[in-house]
Amino acid sequence: MTETAAEPTYGSSFEDLAAFLKQPEPDGYPVHEVRECVCRTCGGRRFAVQVMDTESAARRTCLDCERHEFIADSEDYWDDDSEVEYYCGCPCGEEEFAAAVGYSLHDDGDVRWLFIGLRCLACGLLGVYEDWKINWGPSNYLLDRA
Repeated sequence: MTETAAEPTYGSSFEDLAAFLKQPEPDGYPVHEVRECVCRTCGGRRFAVQVMDTESAARRTCLDCERHEFIADSEDYWDDDSEVEYYCGCPCGEEEFAAAVGYSLHDDGDVRWLFIGLRCLACGLLGVYEDWKINWGPSNYLLDRA
């Protein structure tokens, strides 16, 4: 029996992206909390997003004020000299996104796993572009580092 790919999911708001991130994955960790990415400098919500190919790390750049900000614990793993980072891109060809972070939590509130969700600002396609395990604690402060 062949497995078929899921139909693409589209949205137009943070609520749509949050609902998408909370959809259960088979054998995956549940997402308990979703936080919208908002620029800490200007309050912008439009981003270009970079991820590392060899590390679990993501950095967003506000398209309004051009400030770079790391997501969660990414600053600890980011290497500006690396040539293995890339900008996330939508299949429609655009690279401008609204972003959110979905957090799977342990019973004590520490973060177990996180998921970087993006909504293309051109076509509305929703996707998880990166995820990684947090295997240290206390880590609940990462909830404020979306």
